[in-house]
Amino acid sequence: MAEKTYSVLSRRHIEGLIAEGRTIFIVDQFVFKADPWLQYHPGGDKAILHMVGRDATDEVTALHSPEARQQMNKYRIGRIEGRWTNFTPPIQGGKFRPLSGDKNAEDDNGECDHTSTATSSLLSSRDPSPVFDNTESTVRKRRADDGPRSSASTPSVSSVEPDDDGMSYLDTLTKEKASLDLEKYPSLDFATQDAIVTKYRDLDQRIRAEGLYQCNYGAYAIEVTRYSILFGLFGLFLHWEWYVLSAVCLGAFWHQLVFTAHDAGHMGITHGFHTDTVIGIIIADFLGGLSLGWWKRNHNVHHIVTNAPEHDPDIEHMPFMAVSHRFFSSMRSTYYDHVMEYDAVAKIALRIQPYTYYILLLFGRLNLYRLSWDYLIVGRGPRKGPAWWHRWLEITGQVFFWTWYFYGVVYLTIPNNWDRFVFFLVSHMVPMPVHAQICLSHFAMSTSDLGPHESFPQKMLRTTMDVDCPQWLDFFHGGLQFQVIHHLYPRIPRHNLRRTQKLVQDFCNDVGIPYALYGFVDGNRQVVGTLADVSRQAAILAKCQKVISTSDDPIHGHSH
Repeated sequence: MAEKTYSVLSRRHIEGLIAEGRTIFIVDQFVFKADPWLQYHPGGDKAILHMVGRDATDEVTALHSPEARQQMNKYRIGRIEGRWTNFTPPIQGGKFRPLSGDKNAEDDNGECDHTSTATSSLLSSRDPSPVFDNTESTVRKRRADDGPRSSASTPSVSSVEPDDDGMSYLDTLTKEKASLDLEKYPSLDFATQDAIVTKYRDLDQRIRAEGLYQCNYGAYAIEVTRYSILFGLFGLFLHWEWYVLSAVCLGAFWHQLVFTAHDAGHMGITHGFHTDTVIGIIIADFLGGLSLGWWKRNHNVHHIVTNAPEHDPDIEHMPFMAVSHRFFSSMRSTYYDHVMEYDAVAKIALRIQPYTYYILLLFGRLNLYRLSWDYLIVGRGPRKGPAWWHRWLEITGQVFFWTWYFYGVVYLTIPNNWDRFVFFLVSHMVPMPVHAQICLSHFAMSTSDLGPHESFPQKMLRTTMDVDCPQWLDFFHGGLQFQVIHHLYPRIPRHNLRRTQKLVQDFCNDVGIPYALYGFVDGNRQVVGTLADVSRQAAILAKCQKVISTSDDPIHGHSH
């Protein structure tokens, strides 16, 4: 049977389709319209919406199996010729011109020079940015074009006069951080980014050729043995009425289970969608009380828009924590669909966040229960399609978990309320390291928005760090110490990540992208340092606003 042929769609035509509300993205030079699949996507609709108007080849390849990619082909509606220049997706504020009344709709094929194409597409697809769209800004012109840039090219924070709400201070901070990233990382011009993408894809082929996508089932036999020992000790100490030790073992059991649930969620065990999903649900829901479906929906978005304050749910912890000054502007979360208010509670909490950080992490599991119940009760996952039954299996798992844990262990087995309270508290505080490990990989890294033309591999390397640890400690970190490699190639089984690390380091050296690697202690210092910086910025903003509010001269802040 002959392969179906597709007509060439112009850039202007595609823009018009997006303006009509169509979910259009590009993969391997083909144009996809995902509207029919949006409600069925097991990874949630938000992950797809962040790809609208973009070349999503690398994101789709990284997060999907070859079988899933083959099934996607039914949603092809055309193809493109030449290099695609990304739009900013509507969910991120992109604006698109409708086709109606445009006589030149079919003539605009986007074949202009790289600089003008990049500029015009960026300006036509969203509101002006304080970082990229100033008429005198040289942000996009890198050292290769203009030579070394003076440190005076961006005004310092201290030189900025407060405006009527302190926003000029925040805008200057945003520009300074973006400028630092633009100096530190490769140029955003098309030639440089295309070269990075080509070498990234070549490395993927080498990783496949070396068998690093194949799961090491012997390693999982060791994992299962460890889990069984911890669960057995939990039951033994519970029988002996050593409740604190029993709670410690149960908490350690949950801590270790998270890593395998993570593997299953990425189809990194059997590489079969339903098989790995069932494994993940048994671990997450039945044994741990957490929703795997919620995690998939959350985590896929995190992998696509890593460390974007408006979009990445993994760094959206207002009003209790903020890793960027950009949260001071009460921005809207596109994931949670609500405004993250910088209110009175946030102003107090962020001032002390370097001291409350680890305390909050101790109770992180309680927040995951809340998010899991919200996902399952509201029905935020797919209700049709191949994953329709996953929700009901998860609800069954939740009932099972709360029956054996709360009723069977906490209520029936433990004789008094005080011991019950201590058991509950300890068992939920012991898994805290997994929350610290997740935060460690991203909280100290860049949160700047460098625009839609930054390649997927460069963005992952700019927003993620690895943790240096001896091989014998790999069981404790569960693969989360290799988050750089994991974000570049999410479906590599975690027991192969250490072998992949050297290949990724060589890739980084080749393309000139810094590879962030810190020891566990140094990495935590970086995270706490970032939280402290944001806390200081909050204090400075508060002072600016106080001066403005008590001044007769709102421009210069002088009282008369």
